[in-house]
Amino acid sequence: MKARLDHLVIAARTLDEGVRWCQATFGIEPGPGGAHPLMGTHNRLMKVATADFPRAYLEIIAIDPNARPTRGAGAHRWFDLDDALLQTALARGGPRLVHFVAEVPDAGAAVQALADVRIDRGQVLEASRDTSAGRLSWQITVRDDGQRLFYGALPTLIEWGPVHPTDSMADSGVTLRSLDLAHPRKADLEVALRAIGLSGVPLATGAPRLRAVFDTPRGTVTLESGGI
Repeated sequence: MKARLDHLVIAARTLDEGVRWCQATFGIEPGPGGAHPLMGTHNRLMKVATADFPRAYLEIIAIDPNARPTRGAGAHRWFDLDDALLQTALARGGPRLVHFVAEVPDAGAAVQALADVRIDRGQVLEASRDTSAGRLSWQITVRDDGQRLFYGALPTLIEWGPVHPTDSMADSGVTLRSLDLAHPRKADLEVALRAIGLSGVPLATGAPRLRAVFDTPRGTVTLESGGI
């Protein structure tokens, strides 16, 4: 099993707030995204790839107030977007880094690898959306309760079809320099990351946190999740 960072997740109360946050934080407007009927969410995307993170991008995501999820009654949206505490934090403090997603060659095998170390990463769901460059299709892990796990420090897993979002993304002028994690249960998280073969993401013992550092037209920008 070999995983690598796919994208960082910025949660926003509304997508418009997410766009304004991106402009204020990075000095640029994010690129186009799309809608996710399965989850009732929509997003905007921005390429942040480098040699160390060759297909990395930033996803700004929010609940679409005009869409009803088709996933099924009782199942929550991905990335804890239905969590009241997270939504309160977004309303008070604005959009923030909450999670990351790791690309794997076989989502089913990766879920089993986590199950072998007693971690339920959730079901592998089929999803897709149409873009100007063609249809994007992927398999992604989502728990019925929508939880990210480890305060977002254990990645959601994704297996892409033949097309990846960054294939058609223009360079944004923003690049990801580093991502590091912290969690009080470092040993448990370390076992989980090793099970999916994720390397190159430092992990420390401490309060739950994701920290991403970017090079931007405005200089260095650092985002922290703050344990939400």
